[in-house]
Amino acid sequence: MTTTSAPHTALLGGRRPLAAQIGVYGFVVVPFLALVVAVPLAWGWGLSCVDVGLAVGWYTVTCLGATVGFHRYFTHGSFKARRGLRIGLAIAGSLAVQGPILHWVADHRRHHAFSDKEGDPHSPWLFGTSPGAIARGFWHAHLGWILDRDLTNQHRFAPDLLADPAIRRVHRQFGLWTLVTLVAPAATGGLITWSWWGAVTALFWAGLVRVTLLHHVTWSVNSVCHLVGERPFAARDRSANVWALALLSMGESWHNLHHADPTCARHGVRPGQVDVSARLIWIFEKLGWAYDVRWPTAERLSRISHA
Repeated sequence: MTTTSAPHTALLGGRRPLAAQIGVYGFVVVPFLALVVAVPLAWGWGLSCVDVGLAVGWYTVTCLGATVGFHRYFTHGSFKARRGLRIGLAIAGSLAVQGPILHWVADHRRHHAFSDKEGDPHSPWLFGTSPGAIARGFWHAHLGWILDRDLTNQHRFAPDLLADPAIRRVHRQFGLWTLVTLVAPAATGGLITWSWWGAVTALFWAGLVRVTLLHHVTWSVNSVCHLVGERPFAARDRSANVWALALLSMGESWHNLHHADPTCARHGVRPGQVDVSARLIWIFEKLGWAYDVRWPTAERLSRISHA
């Protein structure tokens, strides 16, 4: 379906403005270059315990903002949230620098609607099954699709969020939250060490390197978790579980269960499958901030299990 269709049914919803497109390239390339530089820096100088602590802390908060907030809550409605938590999750997810919330949610709902078929924005199987086609598909699923200027139609895929003025406000403030996610670690590092150099190294490690690491972990769920791994549950696509990414992705790489049961609040449902995101949702529920959580049940799992 083309963009000439009715505005509420079209697959695409316009193109990213040139300034925003340049920003996308910037936030793909600059943090990646920081990661390349990080190897010699870590080997000889420029990395402190403060930098490590800030990087781990900011990685955890922003990753969970994306996984619990943007993904399990806003995209799939795995639980309901009190108003304060709703806004907090929208801001925390924005700090991950993976795009404004309306774009993120619309893209991901479209991914599920057309998973591994034409219309999926980031399937690695769109070009065929030959070695060359798979290599091309991997690049597309991991990073190439992000550089495409076409935008998913928010009216079709995210009308509920468009109807919320607070969420639209957080969406418009994406530039502000991007600035915060870089400046706040730098300011904290500078204050802790009481030095400009402490601010610089914190910006580098807890800002740029942390952002690019989280980017590639998230993109690996799109690419790697649709190419290789175990498929114990019946999904209508090639989603798979990749245990090696489980901790860094906060449980998102238990991807086969997620595609078999997208609204389930826990993705790692078998013994030993660590799912930090699900544990945080459990904490929110105990605190009374989240409710109507869609936890997995034996009956629910039996319906989708191959075993």
